[in-house]
Amino acid sequence: MKFFCTKENLSKALALVIGVAGKNINLPILGNVLIKATEQKVEFMATNLELAITSNLRAKVEVPGVFTVPARTLNDFVNLLSEEKVELTLKDNELEVVCGRSSTKIKGAPADEFPVVPVVGEGKGYLIEVEALKSGLGQVFQAASKNEIRPELAGVLFNFNDQPGVLTLAATDSYRLAEKKVKVLQGEDKARIIIPARTAQEMNHILIISLSKGAESEKNIRLLVTENQIVLRCNDVELVSRLVDGQYPDYTQIIPTSFKTEADFSTNQITKEIKAASLFTTTGVNAVSFEFDPTAGVIHLSSVSTQTGEYKSEVSADVKGEKNNTLLNHRYILDGLSNINTENAVLKVINADSPCVLAPKGDQSFVYIVMPIRQ
Repeated sequence: MKFFCTKENLSKALALVIGVAGKNINLPILGNVLIKATEQKVEFMATNLELAITSNLRAKVEVPGVFTVPARTLNDFVNLLSEEKVELTLKDNELEVVCGRSSTKIKGAPADEFPVVPVVGEGKGYLIEVEALKSGLGQVFQAASKNEIRPELAGVLFNFNDQPGVLTLAATDSYRLAEKKVKVLQGEDKARIIIPARTAQEMNHILIISLSKGAESEKNIRLLVTENQIVLRCNDVELVSRLVDGQYPDYTQIIPTSFKTEADFSTNQITKEIKAASLFTTTGVNAVSFEFDPTAGVIHLSSVSTQTGEYKSEVSADVKGEKNNTLLNHRYILDGLSNINTENAVLKVINADSPCVLAPKGDQSFVYIVMPIRQ
């Protein structure tokens, strides 16, 4: 195997797959990236057996071949190269990388030890705008459960065309819930699937890199859904992931529809005040008190900790409805605020025991629900 490419292209091809390759005591080969050079193209592939990512590299191939090397080692070395032209050659079970005056030999393993990624059959196809799916995934996947006890909650719901022409993304860990609606450009089939949160994270990573490529990158992304897999195709990348078995809970029942108090405030200002309040909360509880005063047009924020002290502040807000209060986990509310892209946000409250709704002002496509801390 021997091929030539630019450092920039090599670096991008590796950046797309590196997140999947990782240490595995039982199967060390999963820490490697598979490099497959044919006369037409060079492919880089990494897998963790749950998902696999393949990225195509623009290169001039002199000698076709296939080999695997430790992904981190190759990636870290490539990022340190100073010249643009890179030459990669397979010699005696080592990958020789030459760039300018520097060269290295990386020990690898034969490709026949690498797991075979199954070929995906026919399925339901959808076309979605890259930017829309990237921002949508970024807004929801943080809310998925970190605990694998209930696998469906450790995933992200993809609900295609429950409303015609709309993909609804949702994630919850039962303490908070995020839902985002994204436009479907093509594909009318209904499908309700759960993808692992790790897959959603890698999808988001791929879309961020794809958008950073500049004007040449595709504006739309293709998704293919089969009985037990999802495939994402965008630019020169393909991601294949298994789906999570199980039924996603009907979370729509917990989304309140009527409220006693609504507050409209500056997203930036309240974020700063909650971060300040978070310094004075009890570890593990993370409680910040919100008191809504419609007469004064303010939200009183306060927190107290036996270790660090206490904090009080006021945030100007357009408060409508009743005087009200609630106790929220600062980590959950800050996660929600970080995914609001509008200058102002709206917090809607029923009482101290009911879920609150946080949303961007004037944007009904994203909603974030937080369960209060019981007082």
